[in-house]
Amino acid sequence: MQRRKFLSRAGAAGGVLAAGAAPAIAQTGTPEIRWRIASSYPKSLTSIFGAMEMLTRRVGELTGGRFNVTLHAAGELVPALGVFDAVQKGTVEAGHTASYFYIGKDPAFGFHTALPFGLNMRAQNAWLYEGGGQELLDEFYADYDVMSMAVGNTGAQMAGWYRKEIKSVNDLKGLKFRVGGLAGMVLQKLGVVPQQLAAGDLYPALEKGVIDAAEFVGPLDDEKLGLFKVAKYYYAPGWWEGGASLGLFINRKAWAALPPLYQVAMRTAAAEANQWLTVKYDTENPQALRRLVAGGAQLRSFPKDVTQASYTAANELFDEMSAKSPAFKKIFAHWSKFRAEQVMWQQFCDLPFDNMMSGLLRKK
Repeated sequence: MQRRKFLSRAGAAGGVLAAGAAPAIAQTGTPEIRWRIASSYPKSLTSIFGAMEMLTRRVGELTGGRFNVTLHAAGELVPALGVFDAVQKGTVEAGHTASYFYIGKDPAFGFHTALPFGLNMRAQNAWLYEGGGQELLDEFYADYDVMSMAVGNTGAQMAGWYRKEIKSVNDLKGLKFRVGGLAGMVLQKLGVVPQQLAAGDLYPALEKGVIDAAEFVGPLDDEKLGLFKVAKYYYAPGWWEGGASLGLFINRKAWAALPPLYQVAMRTAAAEANQWLTVKYDTENPQALRRLVAGGAQLRSFPKDVTQASYTAANELFDEMSAKSPAFKKIFAHWSKFRAEQVMWQQFCDLPFDNMMSGLLRKK
């Protein structure tokens, strides 16, 4: 399989670096190439943006500095939500963004990031790397002259910050809520007014009352964005992003023009960044959550009727999207079968272990 060839070649490159030798690329006279990556995220997000800084640095290291990739924050080259279009047009060689920002083109864009009531982090990575998901996405993105790689998974996200408590489904009616992807379409069925806003616009919109609630990722990023200063009710879990993947989207012509070893360097760096981001969040989210609670954040969980109504609405939406989009229907059939298998398996591994440990530690 091509995937195993990549892993083998990536391991060989890593071995050269570990031994302290000059990278083979630098020794063979491979040409110097410069790329620009436009991001949808600001530099202040040291997690999400930091993963891409790692990627660009590692690509340079793996190629002896001959493949120079520069990273540009939201708005520096293109608007935050215009990254995919810039990649497709060839304005930039690559872009760092979330696929579900672009569901207006086709609802199938939701799969690379996350679908409501979907896969957790482990299952999302399993689907992409070994479960056939990446192959399906490659086929889909080919129609846009773009290819993708996962460059960071947030894990299960929080459900955001609210000015008022959500005690029943009725409290969702008329709620102006910044929420991305298909989740907004699900919640719209329950009366929510979804808003699509870039990370840097969340605080002023919430502060000025343009929106009533906002979700982003979790404690580490939410603290940096300052959302707790203008809304105190902090809900969990974010059922719309059980394991959200950020993506590196690459113009296919630019990719085809790369020497094969540069392609290996990019894939290797992307895999490393994908792992690092989850580690970053798991290390720093607990402390950030403690700080937020100490500062007045009120932790809440959605009532069961809200969760059930949302789940029912999500399934209705999936049926509607399958009827409208052949690509969504095809990928969803594969994805939903994979989800069922993963949920079955995790009932006997992570879930009971986590519940056991939670119960034991509460008794101390």
